[in-house]
Amino acid sequence: MSQPTAGGNTALGEEPTELKRVMGPKLLLLFIVGDILGTGVYALTGQVAAEVGGAAWAPFIVAFVIALITAFSYLELVTKYPRAAGAALYTHKAFGIHFLTFIVCFTVMCSGITSASTAARAVGSNLLVGIGVEDAGTWTVVTVALVFMALVALVNLRGVGESVKANIVLTLVELSGLLFIILAGIFAAFGGQADFSRVTVFESPGDKSAFLAVTAATALAFFAMVGFEDAVNMAEETHDPVKNFPRMMIAGISITGVIYVLVAIFTVAIVPVGELGESDTPLTLVVERALPGFPIGAIFPFITIFAVANSALINMLMASRLLYGMAKQRVLPRFLGRVSPRRQTPTSAILFTTVIALGLIVLVTLQEENGVIAALGGTTSLLLLAVFTIVNVAVLKLRSDIVDRRHFVAPTILPILGALLCAFFVGPWTGRDPLQYQIAGWLLLIGVLLWFVTWAFNRPDPTEITDIEALSEREGGTN
Repeated sequence: MSQPTAGGNTALGEEPTELKRVMGPKLLLLFIVGDILGTGVYALTGQVAAEVGGAAWAPFIVAFVIALITAFSYLELVTKYPRAAGAALYTHKAFGIHFLTFIVCFTVMCSGITSASTAARAVGSNLLVGIGVEDAGTWTVVTVALVFMALVALVNLRGVGESVKANIVLTLVELSGLLFIILAGIFAAFGGQADFSRVTVFESPGDKSAFLAVTAATALAFFAMVGFEDAVNMAEETHDPVKNFPRMMIAGISITGVIYVLVAIFTVAIVPVGELGESDTPLTLVVERALPGFPIGAIFPFITIFAVANSALINMLMASRLLYGMAKQRVLPRFLGRVSPRRQTPTSAILFTTVIALGLIVLVTLQEENGVIAALGGTTSLLLLAVFTIVNVAVLKLRSDIVDRRHFVAPTILPILGALLCAFFVGPWTGRDPLQYQIAGWLLLIGVLLWFVTWAFNRPDPTEITDIEALSEREGGTN
C-alpha cells in the first residue's frame, strides 16, 4: 500500500458544506461493506455459476482484483478532492470538458439506479418466496419492487442520519446472512452433503469458449464488487474523509472479497450448478439444501430482502448526492441542487432519481421477463467499468495538480493497469448479453438529451470562473 504524501500543508480533510457530516470511520466501513455485500452475491451467484460451472469462485477473485486496483485510484482522488460528486468531479478537474463531465455524472447515476433496480427486483422475488407465494407472476414481482423503491425514497428524504442508521441495521443483517451461508456450508461438508469436486469443474454454456465464459462471468461478478465508489460521493457527509477513507475502503473491499469467495465455493458444493442458474433466490436454495427442516431456511428469504434493500438504499443515496453535487457546480440543472432546509437532504435529486428507477424497472421487465436481474446487474457493471477507465486515467492526468493537504498516492502502475483492465471488460468480446448494451445505450441517450437541456438553460459563461472550488466559494463558500 502506498503511503500518504504531502501535497502541501497538513490540513483536516473537511471543507464547508451544506450537507450534514454524520459518518465517522466505523460508519464509513459499514457503509462500504454494506454496499458491496448485497444484491450481487445474494441474487447473481447462480448466474455467475451458470456461466462457468463449479469454478464460480474464480470470476469473483478476478472482479475483486480489478475493484481493489481501481479503489487505489479513487483513494488518491477522494483524499485529494474530498467533495461530493466523485468520478464526475475528478473528470471535470482532469479534462475540463463539460459534456464529458456530464456524461460521466449521468453514467454513475444510472449505475446506481440500475443497481437499486436490480435490488428492488430481488426484493420482490424473495418477499414472495418468503410468504409462500409460489410461481408469482412477473408483474406481481414488479409491483412489490415499485412499492419498495417508493419506501427507499421516503427513507432517503427523511435524512442522511436516518439513512445511515438504517444502513447499520441492514448491513449487520446481510453480513450475518452470508456468514450463516458459510457456517451452513461447513456443517453440510461435515455431514457429507457437500460435493467439493464440483468446485474445480469448469462448464461453459452452449458453444461459448472458455475465455468468453470466464470474461462474461467476471463482467457479471464485478457487479458484486461495486459499491466502494458510492462512498466517495458521501465525502461531504463523512468526518475527516482524508484520514478515514484509505483505511476503511481497503478494509471493506478485503472483507467482502474473502466472504464472496467462501460463499461461492460453498454454494456450488451444496447445490448443482444447473439449479443455481435457474433460481432467482440461489442462497435461499443453498440454505434449504444444506439444512433441510432447519427453521432458518424459512426466514432466509427475509434476510436476503434486508441485504438487497441495503444495496438499494445506499445506491439511491449515492445517485441523489451525485446529482446534487454536480448541480451545485452547474454541470446539471440547478433545481437538482435544492436542499431541504429542515432535513438537509437533496430533495429534488432524490425524487428525480426515484422516478428514473421506477421507470427502469417497468421498461426492462417489458423488454425481457426472464433474466431481468442479470440484465440490470450486468448493465450496472458495464456502466461502472467505463467510468472506472476514465477515473484511472484521470488520476495520472491530475498528478500535476498540487493541493495544499496531505493525501493518498497510489503506485503509478495501478491506475495504468486499472485503466487497461476496466476498458477490456467494457468491450463486447467479453461475451456480455447484448441487452446490457441496449439498456446502457438508452440510458446514455437520455443523458445526452438532458445535457442539451442543461446546456440551453444553464449555459456556462466562458468569462466565469471555471474551477469548481473557486466557483463554489463565489456562490457562498458552502459547497
